Amino acid sequence: MPRFKTSKEVYESCERDACYKMQEHVDIVKIKHKVGLAFADLEFVRPQMLRLRKDTLQWSTVYKLHYDAFHQLCEAFIRFDRVKSEKHQCLFAYIIEQHPELDLDWAFLERIRTARNGIQYYGTPSSYKEWNDIELQINLYINTVKKTVDDKLKNTA
Repeated sequence: MPRFKTSKEVYESCERDACYKMQEHVDIVKIKHKVGLAFADLEFVRPQMLRLRKDTLQWSTVYKLHYDAFHQLCEAFIRFDRVKSEKHQCLFAYIIEQHPELDLDWAFLERIRTARNGIQYYGTPSSYKEWNDIELQINLYINTVKKTVDDKLKNTA
């Protein structure tokens, strides 16, 4: 079993491997597009959740779409630093290391990232219980990053 790496270890590895790409400027259009995509996913999935049985595989879709929305918002956020990340883990490590003011938990980010990868790449479904275990925290994180991005957009307008 692989050893759990700290955000600092991942961040340094991502820097060494050139996984962070500096952008020439802050692309407000791209940021707004990413925010729009994130909320399109959420606006689609949230009403569907009300109709799901607890024993359906569709909780994997609920999990993935919330993860994807959060990921898009994080990508939008680091664009204000003129940074683009090549990998999800690097993106989250960057935010943890460079933006502690967001008060995000590295262990939680690793948990949702690896669960999403399990769903996406390894055919490991997510259950209602697994979704229920992360629902409150992922929605809090989505709202935190969205508010921060919105505030930055207001200050650049």
